[in-house]
Amino acid sequence: MSLLFPTFMQVRRSLTFATTALLVGIVGGTTLRVGPTQASAATVTLPPAAAASLIAATSGEQLVHHRAVGEDARLINAAMPFTTAPITASRPFDLSGSDPLDRRRALLCLTQAIYYEAGFEPVEGRRAVAQVVLNRMRHPAFPKSVCGVVYQGARQPVCQFSFVCDGSLYRRPAPGAWQEAERIAAAALAGFVERSVGAATHYHADYVAPYWAPRLAKLAKIGAHIFYRWPGSWGSTAAFTGRYIGEPSDPLALRPPLRQPVLTDGSTVAVEEPAMAGPPVPRAANDVGGLLDTSKGWTLDIPMPSETASTTKAIAAGQKVAEAPRPVELAARVGE
Repeated sequence: MSLLFPTFMQVRRSLTFATTALLVGIVGGTTLRVGPTQASAATVTLPPAAAASLIAATSGEQLVHHRAVGEDARLINAAMPFTTAPITASRPFDLSGSDPLDRRRALLCLTQAIYYEAGFEPVEGRRAVAQVVLNRMRHPAFPKSVCGVVYQGARQPVCQFSFVCDGSLYRRPAPGAWQEAERIAAAALAGFVERSVGAATHYHADYVAPYWAPRLAKLAKIGAHIFYRWPGSWGSTAAFTGRYIGEPSDPLALRPPLRQPVLTDGSTVAVEEPAMAGPPVPRAANDVGGLLDTSKGWTLDIPMPSETASTTKAIAAGQKVAEAPRPVELAARVGE
């Protein structure tokens, strides 16, 4: 027995060292190349009630409720401290060897998120948005496909990403910025990791102060966006246990119908292009979707009626035509 004891202790020490090394590789292993369906072997648990409370605070109507907007929001955001905990980068997400259809769909959805959420932000900010989408996809609280994450809430009054519901997808993007967003998306889907935001799953613009922000850990501010992760171990990379399921849905099928723009007085503007808009969407009393986010410099581009061609000919012939109605100012939707 005395001869076996040292051998047993040596084996125990070896197993302990091996286990520690494995956990380091899983939890913080930013150099580990991970296949698209490989999940972390680490397990992080959170009481169901606590998880439900956090999810409810950052979804539905709660998502777009703010303590302040504008300059007041900037002061509140600046006063909220950043977390002092180390920021651990996520593991790479690599789709290079997956099904070509999945890759094409994931690339389109991720490009849309980058362009419409941060298309003119610093490149680091655009990469950070891509990282948030991929972090969400691997977290238990969110869908398990890239397009599922991007279009979450598309058929509900409030989308997780505002561009999905505010009509942005029906406006032609700037070619140069779109190509750059696509390049960043392709890199993210080939394993590039934006380390500065770690395990971030949330962000908002600095001109709004959401009620949910103090419940999360504030990680970084890049350009006009502030990035957060879930609190505690649920916001660590060890919590990324979700398995990628591919892209079962066509992004076009996920896109919500174009909703009627809502004016500041509560009335609506008729959509001129029914074929593009799709069938009308019943509006609930708490529906805040469809408002134009003018803070991003976007303008409403409603196609002109079919009479435009005849009106142009009349003007060219010197004939008098009725004056066109003046454009109306839309209410801005603040909220990400």
